[in-house]
Amino acid sequence: MHILITGAAGMIGRKLTDRLIIDRALGDHIIEKLTLVDIVQPARPAGFSDHVKTRAGDLAGPGVAEKAISERPDVIFHLAGVVSGEAETDFDKGYRVNLDGTRALLEAIRLAGGGYKPKVIFTSSIAVYGAPFPYAIPDDFHLTPLTSYGTQKAISELLLADYTRRGFLEGVGIRLPTICVRPGKPNKAASGFFSGIIREPLAGMEAILPVADTVRHTHASPRSAVGFLIHAAGLSREQLGPRINLAMPGVCCTVAEQIESLTRIAGPKVAARIRREPDELIVRIVSGWSERFDAKRAAELGFTAEANFDEIIKAHIDDELGGKIA
Repeated sequence: MHILITGAAGMIGRKLTDRLIIDRALGDHIIEKLTLVDIVQPARPAGFSDHVKTRAGDLAGPGVAEKAISERPDVIFHLAGVVSGEAETDFDKGYRVNLDGTRALLEAIRLAGGGYKPKVIFTSSIAVYGAPFPYAIPDDFHLTPLTSYGTQKAISELLLADYTRRGFLEGVGIRLPTICVRPGKPNKAASGFFSGIIREPLAGMEAILPVADTVRHTHASPRSAVGFLIHAAGLSREQLGPRINLAMPGVCCTVAEQIESLTRIAGPKVAARIRREPDELIVRIVSGWSERFDAKRAAELGFTAEANFDEIIKAHIDDELGGKIA
């Protein structure tokens, strides 16, 4: 089996690559080759180097998508994208990367010909939904996003569904909750503070909280995100039916409950490293996000996530900090 990962240099892309190399298989199929593509050259993973190609390129650029699929990968994990805050502040870049890049990839697949019909797993977002919200949002809730990022993801979902309906590919769109705790340095995602108020204190640094403690949101760990992607790749068209885009499960909690979990696990001195500093842009973006989801369909299809936020913090400590707290 040949697997292509776009956005492979990003956090989830790197973790997915590591998991695939460890497993050496996807479902019942042995992985024989990996192609890793991103706007910057992805690092070559150890232990699989003879069977990995890495490429730098913008999927929206001329010929880049065609080259990426030129060797006809069987499964494509399409993770490439600009994050929410950056898509909101840089309108042109958001649409070029999140929409034009996706369309270019789908078109390259369609035009490849010769019966080529890969499985395409697309990382969408809960930002596709728009207020007013019910208590818990079902998969069939109307898509009326309140940000450019959410709009780009919603349009891409529709494209994925149409290209699947027309028989050009087999698509699965997974609407990710906020992935937390993200390792590494902060990015430009509006949701980045959800990770920052856990990651930085655990590393002995101060963190900024730009919203109220009462803000409620749904989260899943990077470990779960990788699990979602791998599980999605194994679903058949018959299992999914015509509605191929669905929300993933996660832990619904308030910022205050996140901080309570941090206090339980790491102690009050660590939690005291959080400093409250309101940010009007972040407050506005977050106010348009949904809070909780009815992920019944995903659960019925076998997707799983953490049961509580304590588990999310413990996964970060185990996976990123070697089990130690600064």
